[in-house]
Amino acid sequence: MLTITQALHDQIVAHSRADHPDEACGVVAGPAGTGRAERFIPMLNAARSPTFYEFDSADLLKLYREMDDRDEEPVIIYHSHTATEAYPSRTDVTYANEPGAHYVLVSTADTDGAGPFQFRSYRIVDGEITEEDVRVIEAHEPA
Repeated sequence: MLTITQALHDQIVAHSRADHPDEACGVVAGPAGTGRAERFIPMLNAARSPTFYEFDSADLLKLYREMDDRDEEPVIIYHSHTATEAYPSRTDVTYANEPGAHYVLVSTADTDGAGPFQFRSYRIVDGEITEEDVRVIEAHEPA
């Protein structure tokens, strides 16, 4: 299960909506080994595409060095889908190289009649996709 604060949830959704019609992407880092999502890091979609996202390699290298210096790891890796449901594509699975991370997808297309976006989380390990529950908490609640 992914436990995330309302503030982080809202930041991910806001970034996804702001970058629409292009896919948005980013990371939420947390203290290494804790699984706690704490630091929101929106990234630039270097592909600038409505159907594909790509982290800029220089930005990604800088981010991983920064996380290493801060003793952090990527807890959430997120991106948006602009015209399809929030479910990992084959390309998403290919790029999923952090087995400990939660892969969050936000759909900015109303594909299910449930409103203007979907927010779903997955574990992707060795090409296998497993959807997980998302628990949104207030900042003061225990995780």
